[in-house]
Amino acid sequence: MQLAKVVEPFGEVNVYKQNSGELHVVATILAVPDLEGAKIGLALDGSASMKKMYGVSGIVGSVFAQAAAATTPNVVEPVARTMVSYLANFSSNGKVDLIYWACSPDGSKIEALGEFEEQDIQNFVISGPKKLPWGRGTKLLPPLKYFVDKFKDAPAKGVKEPGAICLFVTDGIIEDLTDVKQYCLQYAQEISKGQKPFIKFLLIGVGEEVDEGQMDELDDMFEGSGIKDSSGQNIDLWDHQLASDMQKLEQVFKEFVSEDMIVIGSGRILNQEGKNCQEYPDGVPALLRFTLPVGSTAFSLEFPGGSVTQDISEIL
Repeated sequence: MQLAKVVEPFGEVNVYKQNSGELHVVATILAVPDLEGAKIGLALDGSASMKKMYGVSGIVGSVFAQAAAATTPNVVEPVARTMVSYLANFSSNGKVDLIYWACSPDGSKIEALGEFEEQDIQNFVISGPKKLPWGRGTKLLPPLKYFVDKFKDAPAKGVKEPGAICLFVTDGIIEDLTDVKQYCLQYAQEISKGQKPFIKFLLIGVGEEVDEGQMDELDDMFEGSGIKDSSGQNIDLWDHQLASDMQKLEQVFKEFVSEDMIVIGSGRILNQEGKNCQEYPDGVPALLRFTLPVGSTAFSLEFPGGSVTQDISEIL
């Protein structure tokens, strides 16, 4: 189970209960990966439920419309601009492919906006779909297929170096989750055979209507699948994050770190009772794997000059 609340500098913490009662922990430390040649896409939800987030009041033809526009801030635009500016730094061509998704009455259409560099996006208006109607449903498979096709010529370097990274922002329930999972399993098999590039997908939930259970289901769909890339790494296409839990944009890359990436010279893992659970005498890696004894409710990473404690009681 992935913890909802993590303490910096951890990016992601997953806790797996063992039959013995012990807890196997896989955690990442926030670090900027060395990405080369990756394509990057950002998909913004264009469904009608997002209108207020784009600053669209829905009031038409009166003085009230002006008043509503003044008091309904567009919270999507500044966040999207910040994300594009940041992500462009990791793109192979310095650009981010931007689209609206979940457009049209059944939520199945895409409105492509173009590719944007860091400077381009600052003057671009992001206020929801213009060429297509706002959606009345939220279908994830169409934008997924759009990016897979768009980035089909991305370099096939494998899990550690994705050919592309695609982010999907939504505030609603995914209506075609079963189809998405089936498609992703098939795509993973094609990656394992070297036929397609590895693409990492990140689902970002905003607002209070997001189905966290769905997000977890998508994130965990490759657990135990045994599907590996050409280097023997387990293929895991999906990650998820609630926007309210994102403190830094570096969390976009929280699953791209490895045990080969050393973040500090030495350290160790202790549980809440001070029991030594793991030593890192030759350097603390950005990807941590360790086991906590029965009854553990927290762990601490101690390192020269400090320590950080992560509570895990939410999964107990």
